[in-house]
Amino acid sequence: MPLPAARTPLSELSPTIALGALDGRYRGAVAPLVDHLSEAALNRARLHVEVEWLLHLVGHQVVPGAPSLSAEEQESLRAVVTDFDAAAIEELRAIEAETVHDVKAVEYFLRRRLTQVLATDGDDTSRADALGELVHFACTSEDVNNTSYALMVQGAVTQVWLPRATALVDQLSTMARDLADVPLLAHTHGQPATPTTMGKELAVLAWRLRRQLRRVEGAAYLGKLNGATGTYGAHVVAVPGADWQQVSRSFVEHLGLTWNPLTTQIESHDWQAELYADVARFHRILHNLATDMWTYISMGYFAQVRGQGTVGSSTMPHKVNPIRFENAEANLEVSNALLDVLATTLVTSRLQRDLTDSSMQRNIGTALGHGLLALDNVSRGLAGLDAVPEAMARDLDANWEVLAEPVQSVMRALAARGVEGMTNPYERLKELTRGRRIGQAELVEFVRGLGLPSEEEERLVALTPAGYTGIAADLVDHLGQA
Repeated sequence: MPLPAARTPLSELSPTIALGALDGRYRGAVAPLVDHLSEAALNRARLHVEVEWLLHLVGHQVVPGAPSLSAEEQESLRAVVTDFDAAAIEELRAIEAETVHDVKAVEYFLRRRLTQVLATDGDDTSRADALGELVHFACTSEDVNNTSYALMVQGAVTQVWLPRATALVDQLSTMARDLADVPLLAHTHGQPATPTTMGKELAVLAWRLRRQLRRVEGAAYLGKLNGATGTYGAHVVAVPGADWQQVSRSFVEHLGLTWNPLTTQIESHDWQAELYADVARFHRILHNLATDMWTYISMGYFAQVRGQGTVGSSTMPHKVNPIRFENAEANLEVSNALLDVLATTLVTSRLQRDLTDSSMQRNIGTALGHGLLALDNVSRGLAGLDAVPEAMARDLDANWEVLAEPVQSVMRALAARGVEGMTNPYERLKELTRGRRIGQAELVEFVRGLGLPSEEEERLVALTPAGYTGIAADLVDHLGQA
């Protein structure tokens, strides 16, 4: 039967129940992003930009005759940002309920705080009123929003996502080095292929991931402050003597951002599209790692032996499911779906401005949150694995036919040197090996009958699948250069 119609409305319970998994079940794994990409973090960043813009105008005497601020007063204004707390969030919410405009609410909030900072016994409010007119001076909302988002994303990526991603790649690199010499039967197209080592295969993924980290580390975070349509129209009319491009550039760079000199009302967000594409590419390679590890576990090459108190299956006691890697796959797919739509939509704005980016950018935290959750799961998954070299060795020993490649390669090299009887090596090995398994005895018998020079014959007779890994172990050393 369906759920009963008369039931306790969960939406009315207190404390509030989260609608999404990130703010509910997985809150612990993604909580650090709240400090950077939540709605409260956005308002705090807006407040930071507004305070710094006021201090920039006053400190550089951009508006002639405007009052100055003492060092102590400047410190007090900056404390409005650092002390932004639950009470401030609630006050700002109440202001926005009246203004029905989020950025205007921040402006009014800061004006209140400015009045409090400048208030002294017996002093009139003229200085506070005068300086209050420089709060949000000549700004359009997007001047505040674009710099706020740039600072928020910069903080989230460099302080949260990148350290976690780097730690994961370091963890994988260590694992690759530890398993550099462990022989592994490779599989191409799902079929047994030239042996490698487990360490080398993990190193391939670590190398790929490290390249993407370097791209993310080199990201530029752009900002602009140039008015309603990017022309400095209000700025020039209000204070015609100021070098407004220099004022704008120095302010944006003071925030720790890269100045964008040419925009419409909005900063074009191209840097965001570039960054999200790089993060998504890292995620896709990580997805490849998750599916490979899942497969290796299913083949018995890794044992999930740690954390024995956990339940693997609700009905089958023998099972330990690779849930960390499966959870990572799902969250990487959700994250990349959001990163992709952010990257494709944010680069377009109708004429000089539309508001699609405003709603879209509120999903940045969700996009990175699912990625962060995946990083956590892959790291935990890797930490819970032990390699099983014996299982890898069994598969190698069951597939002697993979040595058809070195035998025919030696024959080709001999034929090229003019040695008689080495013709058609590929076809001869194909007849021996294709579509069937052979063992050591069959291969040795075949090699002995080829008429090879004795040195080459003995070298091939001594070769085993586990010994046919080329320089795979040495290739892991390239991780030190990544």
